[in-house]
Amino acid sequence: MIRLEARPEASKFWTYASPVLALLVTVTIGVLIFLALGKDPVRGLQVFFWEPIKSPYALGELMVKATPLLIIALGLAVCFRSNVWNIGAEGQFVMGAVAAGGVALLADKTTGSWIVVAIVLAGVLGGMVWAGITALLRDRFNANEILVSLMLVYVADMVLSYLVFGPWKDPAGYNFPQTRTFDAVTQIPRLMSGSRVNIGIVLAAIGVVALWLFLFRTLAGFRQEVGGLAPAAARYAGFSSRRALWVALLVSGGAAGLAGALEVAGPIGQLTTYVPAGYGFAAIIVAFVGRLHPVGMVFSAILMSMFYIGGELAQSRLGLPKSLTGVFQGLLLFSLLACDTLMAYRLRVSKHPAVSMKEAR
Repeated sequence: MIRLEARPEASKFWTYASPVLALLVTVTIGVLIFLALGKDPVRGLQVFFWEPIKSPYALGELMVKATPLLIIALGLAVCFRSNVWNIGAEGQFVMGAVAAGGVALLADKTTGSWIVVAIVLAGVLGGMVWAGITALLRDRFNANEILVSLMLVYVADMVLSYLVFGPWKDPAGYNFPQTRTFDAVTQIPRLMSGSRVNIGIVLAAIGVVALWLFLFRTLAGFRQEVGGLAPAAARYAGFSSRRALWVALLVSGGAAGLAGALEVAGPIGQLTTYVPAGYGFAAIIVAFVGRLHPVGMVFSAILMSMFYIGGELAQSRLGLPKSLTGVFQGLLLFSLLACDTLMAYRLRVSKHPAVSMKEAR
């Protein structure tokens, strides 16, 4: 029989091999799903893993999807490494988009290109304010940040819906719940013509380097982790656990708000009810598949964006529901959780069945 045996210490090999094994398990289950649906599994895997990278344009679209996922995941990594469980990045993403959209709507023909900076800053502040509500309730009333941040997602969605159905609704939009299209001057600058890739990818790359330096090369990063993981030890060392809480939530909220601003002033170009794309929730998977390491999250963000694009292509080319994206995301998460067991336990095969306690007596 097969049993689990506790390791004396966590396996370094499985720390990095577990995500790879989880991906293989996800692909294997995906093949079975395609077979069960009567679809060619080879074609199905091609849609998810080859179509998004087969041409320069496809790679550009892959980067467009990966950018917000990576930016949000970088902020969440600060939270999770600090033992602060921010599950509401989706709401902070939406509020960042709302704040950025409000600034973009102020633009007219006389507005200069400086407004792009104002839009980005508004997005960051919008996300920080929304995350600050969670920080305040946790700090002052010891409220559970998981529940508070998650519930605030739905409040943010309602705020967005109120605005696009009400005061910000485009009067010339044929009664669709959307704002008018933002003026061209508000457009986030693109890196090259013929592609939707914008400077967001540069900001994401800067964020990767900045987070790596902060976590692994600064005393402030060490204090941040200690303040969240061991509040008593932090107080003894003179570190502030309250500061760790506020820094973690404000940084993650600001990152999610930045992603929201880049999205509405970039590929979308207006506020609609479709702004909540699930990036805030998917970024949680990105963060953990990437082992909360800046470099690891780059690869996991690319993988997750493949799932997004693959789900869209599976809908149009294979006639499958778009919800298949969520299925693959969920499979990857649960496969990772299962494979992570190998970090703390090793598999042992016994030739004889285990002796019961009653027989042993």
